[in-house]
Formats: sequence, structure tokens, C-alpha cells
Amino acid sequence: MTRRSDPAEPGITRRRRGRGFSYHHPDGRPVRDRRILARIRKLAIPPAWREVWICRDPDGHLQAVGTDSAGRRQYRYHDDWREKQDRLKFDRVTELAARLPAFRRRVAADLAGSDLTRDRVLAAAARMLDLGLFRAGGAEYDSFGLATLRTEHVTCDAERVRCRYDGKGGKPVETEIRDPAVCRVISALLDVGPGELLRYRDGSGWRDVRAEDVNDYLREHLGEEVSAKDFRTWHATVVAAAALARAPRSRSRT
Repeated sequence: MTRRSDPAEPGITRRRRGRGFSYHHPDGRPVRDRRILARIRKLAIPPAWREVWICRDPDGHLQAVGTDSAGRRQYRYHDDWREKQDRLKFDRVTELAARLPAFRRRVAADLAGSDLTRDRVLAAAARMLDLGLFRAGGAEYDSFGLATLRTEHVTCDAERVRCRYDGKGGKPVETEIRDPAVCRVISALLDVGPGELLRYRDGSGWRDVRAEDVNDYLREHLGEEVSAKDFRTWHATVVAAAALARAPRSRSRT
């Protein structure tokens, strides 16, 4: 059974040694125990990681932490912990599937407005997530997602919205959405002027939409445990199920 581990606690550290690495206990002694070294090798910590912390407890839920070449914190989790989280994730997807019809009706109602209000713009964002499988986006990554798209990334006509931008890992992303209600919102947002694409107007003026705003809208109408990531998981599940349904059945009983 896994136990909660905390990288703020003393752990095993990694030091460059020739072409490889040496590992050291919190008191500086080199790690020589073969079982510990085998566990560390199994974690497959990338050589490029800096400031590596390794949990001393083989049953700790968080086994290693490091900083990658882009300056982002990265994590290695215990296999049992990842399996548990995967089960919970797909449980959430099952719940999401049951709630989607009512949610889509709510999105349609919010899109029916005429002003660029919070609910109408966030409804457009939610439908784009549902149709385009966007990542939510965030300022902490040097890439774009739905909430960080800028007007120069988007073109729009009466029938479709086209988005071209650099996504996670710098990979170019091209997405096309065919939805008249979304097109009307995006067209109106482009008319506001250059800058962040998703923004709404309230009594204090214009406000840029953040990833937290999109997730808040989802949680308001789908439940506290739902986030933008669950839409990607849901659609991946649907695609996988469809592929399995089309696959020829094996005649073997083994």
C-alpha cells in the first residue's frame, strides 16, 4: 500500500559523476544498497533533470521530483498510485458521460445570448473543448491552449473557426470547429480588437478568461471533480471504444 510522501522532507539526491550519476542519502553518504539503486534505475529519471529529489520510502506515492531543461517541475509516481489515479480518472469519465446531455443543453442556452457576457463566452469555450479537444492552457507553460489563445491564432467565418498555434512541447496545432453559435461569439470577440481571444465584459470592463474560469464553469454545471482534462479523456475513451468495436473478433479462446 502506498503512503503519502512529501518532497519537502529529506530525500535521496543525485549528483553528476563522470558520464553517469551517484546517489546520496540526506547525510551525504553514497547510496550502495542494491535494492535502492535498482528502484532508482526503474524510475528512469531523465539525465537532463536537475535538482532531483528521490523518496527514501519505496512505498511513497511520489517517488521522484526534478526540474526539466525547460525549468518545469516533473514528477515520478509509484506504479500503484498511478493505477489508482487512472481508475479514479475513468470513474470521473463515466460520471461525465451521464451528465453531458444536460450540460450541453445548458451550454446551448448560454450561447443563445447576444452580449459578450461571462456565461456566453465561457459557454463558447466549453463547446470548443467539447468539439476541439483543446488543452485548457496556462501561463506557466511556454505554449498555448484554449484560455491563452490570442486573436492572431484564430480566423473565423459564419461556418467555422480555425485555430493555429504552438501547443504543448512546441508542437504546431491546427483545429477547426464547425458550430454557428461558437462562430458568432468568436467573430464578435475578434471585432473587439487584438489581444487575448477569450474575454468577457462585466460592470468593471473587459476581463480575460483564464483556465481557472473555464474549469469553474465546468464545475458549476458538471460537478466539483470535473476539469477540462476530463473532456480529452472522455473523447479518447470514445475513440478507443469505437476502434475496438470495429476490430475483427479473434477466433482464439485464449
